Amino acid sequence: ATYGRFGRMRLQYLKEHRRATYINLKTSGQLTQHLNEIDREANKMLRLLIEQMAQAQGITEQLKAEDQMAWVGAMNNIRNAVEEIVAGKTIYR
Repeated sequence: ATYGRFGRMRLQYLKEHRRATYINLKTSGQLTQHLNEIDREANKMLRLLIEQMAQAQGITEQLKAEDQMAWVGAMNNIRNAVEEIVAGKTIYR
C-alpha cells in the first residue's frame, strides 16, 4: 500500500459509508490500485487549483519576496479551501 493522505481518507470513507464498494474492491484485489488512483487524482487537482487560486488572488513570487508572512498566510488559506474542494470531488463520492 503506497497511497498517501487522500488515499487513506478514501479508505476510511469507503469503510464507513460505502461498505459494498469497499468489499468489492477488496475481494477483487483492486483496493490498493483504486486508493492510489484517488490519491494521484486528488494531488494533481490540489496542485492545479492552488496554482489557479493563487494566480486569481494575485499571490505572487514578488509577494513571497516582499512579505513572506503574508504570502504564507494567503497560501495556507488557499490550501485549506482547496483541500475541501478536492476531498468533495475525489474522496466523498
